[in-house]
Amino acid sequence: METEVDKRRVGLLRSRLRDTNTRASPALRALRETVADREIPVQVWAFGEDDELAGGCDAHAWGGWLHVNLLWVDERHRGTGLGSRLLADTERRAREEHGCARSRVWTWDFQAPDFYRRYGYEVICALPDYPPGITEYTLVKTLV
Repeated sequence: METEVDKRRVGLLRSRLRDTNTRASPALRALRETVADREIPVQVWAFGEDDELAGGCDAHAWGGWLHVNLLWVDERHRGTGLGSRLLADTERRAREEHGCARSRVWTWDFQAPDFYRRYGYEVICALPDYPPGITEYTLVKTLV
């Protein structure tokens, strides 16, 4: 046994797990032969009058799903609807350009679960004390 950090081995592990999962799952086998198996970045950026970053959404499309990784709005622009526009544009692009039918996001209790609920997301998982004192939520939404 070794405990050394090894990026090459992680790549090998990932590849072998992917192969094992593909053999075990008819759904993954079917997905592997399509464009939906590629992880495609979906990003939307907003800039203020000073050309500084006012907000952005970093997401990716994979498997017919939009995965919202990061959504942030600068404090000066909060309450202006910018976050709503960033999310809506990201969802629209994922649906229209990449064929995504669903979306998912993770957020903490002090961040934005209510924001996502307002836009049709439903909590499917709450993980208390992750990390201690914080609840992490997974939310999903149908885009079509």
